[in-house]
Amino acid sequence: MRGPLRDPAHSVSRRAIALWLVEALIGFGFLVGGAALVAYWIGGSDWALVPGWLSDHAWLLPVAVAVVMLPFVIIEPLWRYAVHRWELSGDVVYARSGWLSREWVFVPVSRIQTVDKAQGWFERVLRLATVRIRTASHAGSSTIQGLDYEVAARLAEELARRAQELRDDAT
Repeated sequence: MRGPLRDPAHSVSRRAIALWLVEALIGFGFLVGGAALVAYWIGGSDWALVPGWLSDHAWLLPVAVAVVMLPFVIIEPLWRYAVHRWELSGDVVYARSGWLSREWVFVPVSRIQTVDKAQGWFERVLRLATVRIRTASHAGSSTIQGLDYEVAARLAEELARRAQELRDDAT
C-alpha cells in the first residue's frame, strides 16, 4: 500500500507572490474595466430589451464585479505560493503547481530534450525566472515559475548537464 504523495522539497521564491499579485491585478483591471464599459453601454441605452431598473443602476455592474473578484485577487497569489514547489532528485524533476486545480509532474531527466530559462518583464523587475523543461511528449514537459533568477540559472544548467550525461551513457 502506498502512502500519500509527498511534497517536493523546494518552494518558489517569496517574490513570486508579488509577481502573481501583479498578474491578478492586471486581470482584475481588465474585468472591472470591461464591466464598466458594459455598464456605460447599458446605462446610456433606451433599448426595449434592457429593463429600466437595469439601465438606471448599470453602475452597480463594475462594483459587483470588483466586490466578487477582489478576494480572489488577494487569495490567489498566496495560495499559489503555498502550492508551487519543485525538486530535482538524482534522475527526476518533480514539480507541483496549480491554483484552482493541482498538477503533479514527474519528468525523468533522461527524457529531457531542452531546458529553457525565461523572464517576462515583471519577472525581470522582481529578479525571478521560469524554467521550462521539454520532453518529446508534451505530457512529460514541465514549467517551474517563480524561481529566483540565480536558482533558475543553476537548475537549468544542472538539468542540461545531467540530461547530456544520461544521453551520452545511453549511446
